[in-house]
Amino acid sequence: MPSTLTAAAAAPVAERPAHRDPDVLRWLAAYTASMTGDSVYYIALSWAAVQAGSPSQAGVVMAVSALPRALLMLGGGVIADRLGPRRVVIGSDVVRCAAVLAVAALLFLTTPGLWPLALLGLLFGTVDAVFIPAVGALPARVTSRGQLARVQGMRGLGIRFASVAGGPLGGLAVAVGGAAAAFALAGLLIAVSVPLLVFVRVRELPADDKGTSGKGTAWRDLVAGLGYIRRHRVLAPLMLAIALGDLGFVGPLNVGLTLLADERGWGASGMGWVLAGFGVGAGAASLLLTVRGRLPHAGQVAGWAILAGSVAIGALAFVPGVLAAVGIALLVGLLAGLSGALCGALLQTQADAACLGRVTAVSGLVSLGFAPLSMPLSAAAIGAWGTGPVFVVSAAVCGLGGVIALGVPALRRAELPK
Repeated sequence: MPSTLTAAAAAPVAERPAHRDPDVLRWLAAYTASMTGDSVYYIALSWAAVQAGSPSQAGVVMAVSALPRALLMLGGGVIADRLGPRRVVIGSDVVRCAAVLAVAALLFLTTPGLWPLALLGLLFGTVDAVFIPAVGALPARVTSRGQLARVQGMRGLGIRFASVAGGPLGGLAVAVGGAAAAFALAGLLIAVSVPLLVFVRVRELPADDKGTSGKGTAWRDLVAGLGYIRRHRVLAPLMLAIALGDLGFVGPLNVGLTLLADERGWGASGMGWVLAGFGVGAGAASLLLTVRGRLPHAGQVAGWAILAGSVAIGALAFVPGVLAAVGIALLVGLLAGLSGALCGALLQTQADAACLGRVTAVSGLVSLGFAPLSMPLSAAAIGAWGTGPVFVVSAAVCGLGGVIALGVPALRRAELPK
């Protein structure tokens, strides 16, 4: 009887449009605050590391979180599915907040050197391995499947806000009180998410989903999750399309863009304008999904957007000036933002809710573990052959993701729920 009453009470909430659902809005506020805190944290960490050691040592401190995140991400997906994503996100934010505030206090009281910064980076990477899959699995437990595309758009807007606001806030905190003040601000922003998430109500798993995890060992859950993805007619090709898109996108739009701006004499301001164009385009794509809530022929649209975006990436290396580069970057951001949001929404709606932690872990491992490896490779290749050939090859790799999305019938015909 209690479970029946709970389901009955939750049904009207689940039917609300996401932008009018108090639970979704609380989740979005918590997510945005946490991501803004992350942005401030990375600024504080890089500043403190540069002040405490050499540039190479600072680079090691900044990169040290990547290893535990990559190694533990799949296990983090199992934990998210076993314990529930909201509980894992709350616990992760509590640990991150406490760690950042502890380092802030340490920097206020003394000058400890690099070791606490390296430990903080390791801890963040370890917690991220659990946090990222849980964050990806949580929206499906907060709203209905028909609203998940709109939620992906809202999440994209939150990410854009965090990236735009986090930089100035972190820089201001460093200017006023040094790295200690910036770490304190980051901890407080992350702390804001905890009470908001506590009051988010989550939907119960469907009865036919509850048996897919938690019955055996964690290893068996992991193997079952990987097998589930491999056998799925949509998720398997979707993961490959996402992987190829990220591998072709990350290098040019990070290291490659910096080297292109230097080669063309655009300077830091020119590169900033190009990045701003990309951000505006990505924000527009998120706003489109937030307003529309659903786009028909999602798999087909995602495939064509990946293909068109790959052409724009290749063209970026051949534009004559900054103004044209800004226009191309805006187009890249719009197409990449649209394809990324649609792929994310398809991932959310095609996967069983009980497996979403593991599904998100695999997707996150590709995006955050493998794709960054293309950055040093891109830099080395540009040094050997120049920006043009490397951007074209990267565009071809990215375009393969679109070819897969359009070439696999099940993915091409995939639709978002109404």
